[in-house]
Amino acid sequence: MRVFIAGVDGYLGWSLAQYLAARGHEVAGADTFFRRQWVEEMGSWSATPIAPMAERLGAFKERYGTELHFYPDDLREYAPVERIFREFQPDAIVQLGECPSAPYSMLDVHHAVFVQTNNITSTFNLMFAIRDIRPEAHLLKLGTMGEYGTPNVPIPEGFFEIEYRGRKDRLPFPRQAGSWYHQSKVHGSNNIAMASRLWGLRATDIMQGVVFGTRIDEMGDDERLLTRLDFDQAFGTAINRFCCQAVIGHPLTPFGKGHQKRGFLPLRDSMQCLTLALQNPPKAGEYRVFNQFEEVYDITELALKVQKVAGGLGLDVTIRNLENPRKELEEHFYAVDHQHLLDLGYQPTHDVEAEMRIMIQDLSKHRERIEAKREVLIPDVRWDGTREKVRFLDAEREPVEAGV
Repeated sequence: MRVFIAGVDGYLGWSLAQYLAARGHEVAGADTFFRRQWVEEMGSWSATPIAPMAERLGAFKERYGTELHFYPDDLREYAPVERIFREFQPDAIVQLGECPSAPYSMLDVHHAVFVQTNNITSTFNLMFAIRDIRPEAHLLKLGTMGEYGTPNVPIPEGFFEIEYRGRKDRLPFPRQAGSWYHQSKVHGSNNIAMASRLWGLRATDIMQGVVFGTRIDEMGDDERLLTRLDFDQAFGTAINRFCCQAVIGHPLTPFGKGHQKRGFLPLRDSMQCLTLALQNPPKAGEYRVFNQFEEVYDITELALKVQKVAGGLGLDVTIRNLENPRKELEEHFYAVDHQHLLDLGYQPTHDVEAEMRIMIQDLSKHRERIEAKREVLIPDVRWDGTREKVRFLDAEREPVEAGV
């Protein structure tokens, strides 16, 4: 299979390229290195050093015996997308090239508009290129469980069935996005569903939970092949951020009451699931939705797991809750169906603590890099539009210092 990955330099994109190459697939990818720029703008960098793309590509060829066809093109423009499709002739397209950060989209009007236009236009261009050049190709778009919000009813996989006066229909489950980023993903889902109806597009929309982990087995010991690991407020997800905090002796920082529930899965499981979806494409005109996660966890439960694992590695770790800069329910019902991938053969890792142990051991090698940017561990992007460092809830409203 010939797979084109939009956003191939990113956390998931670089990992997926290797996972697919190790299984004999031919891979191409495009990236304009926006992720590197966005993280730098937030005053941070990857906890794991990331080599220049030329070095990454050389290491890729050494490891897998094949080239990764790389295009340093901006997919917001249709002309380069058209050229790439005509040259590479992909059988499947994976859209990982969208900005994946709720806080980044909430910074101000400029960032909100950028995230919406970047995410929506790049997906539009990919859809039209499939229609006009590779109509049999399969579009796999990474969505997010955050599209659903936290409704007080069970969440199916994308659709629910309704019956009224003897008539039945299958309708999209209502979306309740909580940021401009999540809203851009909702728009993308709606656009892809419409393209499937109009053009017969084969599409899989992955509502993915929060991914964590520093590596997949395919990367081996070559640090040039490691993927990035962010820990700042905009691009560092919960477990990745907690593990970085544990490594440098910073308190683990759940937001608010810390009882938000989310679906999580290790990086290696994400790769397994994405590949299963690619190897089992939908039929022409089918728009399908997969809820992709391993298990649902309470954020405080995860912090306690990181504390336990870090303690077993000789690290003294505390947990201190922060004011919540977001507008979200902190205690809520959360029941989500995720059967489709299991039916395709997904085998969950089911060992979160083992994955955390690997992460902390990997990150300990880069303690100085994390320590040098520890100030980014305390957020200042608030959902009300202001910029002010949040406070520890046990600090009697005293301002937080990042080193506390």
